[in-house]
Amino acid sequence: MPEHGGEPAPGDTGGTGTRTGTPAAGRRSRLSVDGGEWLFAAAGLPLALLCGGYAIAVLYAGVLLSLTVLGLPFVAAALLGARGLGALHRRLVGRLLGHRVEAPAAPPRPTGPVARGRAALTDPVGWRSLLYLVLRLPLGVLGFVAAVALPLGGGWLTGFPFWVRLLEPEPRPFGWTDAVSVPLGLLLLAAAPGAIRALSGANRRLAGLLLGPAPVHQRVRRLETARAVLLAENTDRLHRLERDLHDGTQARLVALAITLSLADDALASAAGPDLERTRGLVERARGQTDTTLAELRGLTRGIRPVALDGGLAQALPGLTATSPVPVAVHLDLRERPEPAIERAVYFCAAELLTNVARHSGARSAELGASASDGRVRLTVRDDGRGGAAPGAGTGLAGLAERLAAVDGVLTVDSPPGGPTTITAELPARL
Repeated sequence: MPEHGGEPAPGDTGGTGTRTGTPAAGRRSRLSVDGGEWLFAAAGLPLALLCGGYAIAVLYAGVLLSLTVLGLPFVAAALLGARGLGALHRRLVGRLLGHRVEAPAAPPRPTGPVARGRAALTDPVGWRSLLYLVLRLPLGVLGFVAAVALPLGGGWLTGFPFWVRLLEPEPRPFGWTDAVSVPLGLLLLAAAPGAIRALSGANRRLAGLLLGPAPVHQRVRRLETARAVLLAENTDRLHRLERDLHDGTQARLVALAITLSLADDALASAAGPDLERTRGLVERARGQTDTTLAELRGLTRGIRPVALDGGLAQALPGLTATSPVPVAVHLDLRERPEPAIERAVYFCAAELLTNVARHSGARSAELGASASDGRVRLTVRDDGRGGAAPGAGTGLAGLAERLAAVDGVLTVDSPPGGPTTITAELPARL
């Protein structure tokens, strides 16, 4: 279950499909540049020239050798080299730009030189890495210009009136070049940080697009992880259900049978029925029956809530009515999702409202749900203390994993001091 009041976790969690938002704490001044960004831009030019030249030479030589027996082996070996250079850039982007790019799958290793060559030539990761090296070349040149040329040029122009008078022996009158050079130099100095940050963002996006797994592979990985989580959760739920039925409901039914048997003995007594004893046994049987029915309702509610028979439009208001924190409900359900999606939305709302009541310290909350254009959106907002963050073993992380099983995404925006807004987005159809 998600917890409020803790320290907010940084940025994204990714693999769970959870995204966190924080307030202005992460904002930087427009005139400030991270040291890693500057180093990546300034020192990345030699590597960009080397790797870009490698990629262009591979493409050029591959075309020339394509009609010879050396063409295909050359390209296959070059693609393996591009894979290695892509891994190097992926580490640099993670270390200097603070952007972790998930490593793609290892290259296939079939037996036999012909099969290995065919696998290398058809490896999409190698071709995407080669394309990255080509596109990284102009970005590397622009990054060097932004990190080195702009500051040097801006500094030289800003001090131009001083330098020119220092170097010339004769006195020089103040002219239009002096008047233009200073503001132009200051403009270049002010533009350098923004240019570095913009190029850093472009490098992050390019690395994420070409150096990580292909989008279809990423989706397969997420679905495989979600399936494993869902299977483990369902297995655990079945074990709990079996234990509750065996240790709780079954034992109470046995006690009820014994009580009814004692009541029957009391009624069939040779000396006549003992009314007081019979009344006590009947009262005990009634209490045991009520308790057993309540347990059975709880167990069946955990499998599929009866309230969902009428859809989310009926289930969600009934759910908020049981919350100890006043909850305003806003529904815009233009279409009805599939039962599996309805169940996921219902249990997500139930867990988030429970968290609001237990941990947020909120005085009021809002629940909104919409379903249109094939998408379902659930939003729970409270005015509590904030600080909710997904983490290892927390409820939000587990909730995000359960939503990922139905291709859903959980977004958390919970700055310290509140308010907390948690949004779940799911497809209406699987």
